[in-house]
Parts: sequence; C-alpha cells; structure tokens
Amino acid sequence: MSTIVMPSPNAGLLAQAPVIVAALRRALPHDAVLSDLAETRAYECDALTAYRCPPMAVVLPHTTAEVSAALRICHAHGVPVVPRGAGTSLAGGALPTADSVVIGTMRLRDVLEIDPANRFIRVQTGVTNLSVSAKLEPHDFFYAPDPSSQLACTIAGNIAMNSGGAHCLKYGVTTNNLMGVRMVMTTGEIVELGGPELGGSGLDLLGLICGSEGQLAVVTEATLRIVPKPEGARPMLIGFSSAEVAGECVARIIRSGLLPAAIEYMDDVCLRAVEAFARAGYPNCAAILIVEVEGSEAEIAEQIERIRAIADELNPIDFRASRNADEAMAIWKGRKSAFGAMGRLGDYLCLDGTVPVSKLPYTLKRIGELSKQYGLEVANVFHAGDGNMHPLILFNANAPGELERAEAFGNDILRVCVDVGGCLSGEHGVGIEKRDLMTAQFTADDLAIQMEVKDAFDPGWMLNPTKVFPLEASRTFRERKASPS
Repeated sequence: MSTIVMPSPNAGLLAQAPVIVAALRRALPHDAVLSDLAETRAYECDALTAYRCPPMAVVLPHTTAEVSAALRICHAHGVPVVPRGAGTSLAGGALPTADSVVIGTMRLRDVLEIDPANRFIRVQTGVTNLSVSAKLEPHDFFYAPDPSSQLACTIAGNIAMNSGGAHCLKYGVTTNNLMGVRMVMTTGEIVELGGPELGGSGLDLLGLICGSEGQLAVVTEATLRIVPKPEGARPMLIGFSSAEVAGECVARIIRSGLLPAAIEYMDDVCLRAVEAFARAGYPNCAAILIVEVEGSEAEIAEQIERIRAIADELNPIDFRASRNADEAMAIWKGRKSAFGAMGRLGDYLCLDGTVPVSKLPYTLKRIGELSKQYGLEVANVFHAGDGNMHPLILFNANAPGELERAEAFGNDILRVCVDVGGCLSGEHGVGIEKRDLMTAQFTADDLAIQMEVKDAFDPGWMLNPTKVFPLEASRTFRERKASPS
C-alpha cells in the first residue's frame, strides 16, 4: 500500500459515462474517442508506474477546435479532464481518475511556421522535443531545452512541467524559450498569449501557464525561441574519487564566472549500469562530470584550460577533452543512456529536487547517509550546473513495503533540498508525487495564493484534479469559497 492517497471517483459521473462518451463521439471524429477498457488501459498511468487508474474515456484530437469541443462537453457535464502529452511524466502528472476524461495532445503534430530571421518556430504541442531541433537542422538553428526524454516527450509536457535538460545551464529551461501559446480553457474558450513579438504589457500570464501542470488550460500550439547553432562545441570528462569532491568542482566552475553549455554529473552506481549497457568507456571512479563548452576554437581551448586548472586543484583521477565528433559522441553516449541503463537494474523512483550549486557537496553527502539509513541503493545522475538533482532510488516493487520505504527515502531527500535553500522540483513537476510535500516548501498563505490563481482559470477545479495541491488544503479552500461567511 502506497503512502499517496487518491480520492474515490464520483459515482454519479461513472453512472453517466455512456451519455458523456456518446456526446463526445457525436462532436468528434470517429477515431478520436476511446472508451473500451482495452483501449483506455494504455492511458492508466504515466512514467510513475506505481499508480494506475484507467480513465472514463480518452480523447485524441487533431486540432485546437477538437480540443475545444471536447472541453465544452466535459464542462457541461462536470467531468474532470486530465491533459496528457507523451506520458513521460515521472511525478504522476498525467495520472487519470476513473471519473475523468484524458485529452491527449499526441496527434497535434504539425510544424506551423519556421522563421529563422526572427528566431522562432511555431508548432502544435504534440510535436516531440527532439523533432523540433531536427526541423531546424537545415537552418543551422536548434531548440535549447533538451530533457533526457527528448526522443519521446512532447512540447505539451515540456510546457506543463517547465522542462530543462543538459543545456539549460546556458540557455535556460522551457520558460526562457517559450514566446507564446494557443490554449483552450476549461469552458472550451480558445485563448492566445504572447507570440513572436518581443516585449509585451500587462500581467505575465505566459509565465503562469509554463509549469502549471495542466491545471489552468490545455496548450495546443506554442511559439518557441530558437538559437543559432554554436560555431563549435566540445565536451570533456572529469573523474573524481569521491562524490563530494565532484560536487565541489561544479561549485568552483560556477564561481569562476565560466558559463559552460552543460555540466552533468554521474556517480559510481550509475556509471556501472551505464558501462554494462552502453560501453561508453567511462573510468571506474566515484563520480564523473561531463562539461561541455562552446564557441570558436580559441574560445573553446581557453575554457578547457581554465576548467582543467580548476579540476587539477581537486586531484581528478581522469580528465579527457574530446578532440573530434566521435570522441564527443562517446562522452555523451553514456549520459544520454543513463535512465534506460538504470532500468535494467530494477525498479526506481526518480526525483528532481534542486539545490544551490554551493550546497551540492553537502546534499550528496546527506543522500549517501540516508541511503544507508533506509537500506536502499541510490544512483545520482543530474544537471549539476544548475543544481537540478536526479537521485534514482532503487527498490523491488514486488517486495512488500519497499515502495513505501523508497517513497519515504525520496521525501527525506526532497526535504533536504528545501532545507538547504532549494526547491521540491526542478523540471518533473509536483503531480501526485510531491503533492503532500508542498507544505515543506510553502506556507499556508503561499498555497492559498497559488490556489486563487488556479481558481481564476478553472473555477470548477475540473482540470487535472488531485494534482499539485495537498488534498486537504484544496478541499478546505473550495469549501471556504462555496461558503464565504
């Protein structure tokens, strides 16, 4: 039995399921509505597979107008709606309830406009992250946010969770690269925010939408900032005899004023799995850093030497600067394979608490101590440059009590992140995974203000229910709203 509780479905809505599904079928193309259990089971969970629940129905629209039609019907019948991208969420962000309708964006796959002169691309949000850069390749541009799941994850989910990636240290996360959206409100109203024009006036509503986890609207189109490909890029690999020293190296690089394109961290547990899986040729050590720098050949050479000097002060056991494209690909190969490689070892929970870079050595030490306390192995692989940690807690889902122990271990890691001045989530979102930890970072007044924002966009609280806000806090808020006296 897990420690995360989900509320019981609305029996009245379940009884009305045939009427609701029939209304959806009348309004949408014949292949856009799934309701048989054999079909909806594919949408019963996202990448947090410990929690599963088939929805009442799944809607797979091709256009914004179809999304609007589905939302109007759900709004009329009081049906909760769970927006879903590719389902790669690691926080249960797309977990349905039995009385809900999932609206998936994966068929919204058109590239609508590419404008290198004004440095933007406009796409439907079912387009995968990696395919955006592929479309830009002939123009010598790229889209900077590059989460590890970029082969599968879509722009819809990237916007919902404000995703980052290896290169976010230099180029920023999704919010820094999102210029505008077209979205559908819970009533079916279509709204546009921002666009390719620079600047703007009024409230930063676009900033609210990015990272809102499907709580405010369903985003169907996005205008994304694109970046010219750098003149050159070279990664280097640095091996250390301890995790804490590797963390100290990251802090020193950042303090030096250098701004690498990426600084990635992998510890010995992850390295062993990666070597068995990808044969990347990594050294046998406690931890490695992959540091990538960009610019002209002269700029790259200068940055490499400065980083080498910083690393030498900490006695690295290995230092390799790539000399060509093949060596660069070999250095990145293992890092890009890390999550798949860890999956071969068994079940794991992947967290994403973020800490100040200066606190990396201490945080890594505490994670090691907690690992011994809970008797569960943990692997650390993360975006070290901005302190976005990804501890992978290994456990056996078939062993009674191990999931609960892993969750408790994960909660303690996230509390450490908050205690050192960090936050609960760097890019995976809150979903259900961190929902009950929100009080560790936010006061009751903080949460009340956030819920006021949710309420302004979605007064009926129909979009992505049971996520983000602790259930008791959201129940109390809505009861007070219904009875203001």
